[in-house]
Amino acid sequence: MKVKYILGLLALIFIVSCGDKTSETLETGEAGIKQEMKKISAKAIENFKYNDYILSDDAKREVSDWSKFQELETQISFLKTADITFFTTEKDTLKKFLNILKVNIPENINTNPVNARITTLETKLFKLNNDLTLENYSVDSKMLSIKELLIANSNLIFVINKKLEFDKNDVGRPEDE
Repeated sequence: MKVKYILGLLALIFIVSCGDKTSETLETGEAGIKQEMKKISAKAIENFKYNDYILSDDAKREVSDWSKFQELETQISFLKTADITFFTTEKDTLKKFLNILKVNIPENINTNPVNARITTLETKLFKLNNDLTLENYSVDSKMLSIKELLIANSNLIFVINKKLEFDKNDVGRPEDE
């Protein structure tokens, strides 16, 4: 009879201890996610190796009235400080933003190479949005997506600079007599 009581008591202890471990595992998992989010930092983003181009003076004048580009550059600068708020908004909001960005391209830089870089930037922005909104996605993958977006933005700036530089230096060919 004592054996039944001892077995019952052991079974009860076993059941109670199993419940504690699952709650500890959940708490550890949540802490792990919070730790991973801390890894997306301005310092980590600053350590990316890529060519970060800035707009030339001619390009700054050309895009000064392109408000959505100015807003994009502001959001990219926030991203470099690890502020990912804009990039985690709803997809519809991002689509509207990018549509207005593409429609309002200044005439002087509205060329196929610039449009191609904007399309690439759009793709990388949507990829980053997906990666940042998925909770079970690794921080390394999120950081890679941030780097890809920064590279796409830098390439857009590079192409805008080169387009305006080429137009400025285009002397034209002499006419054949």
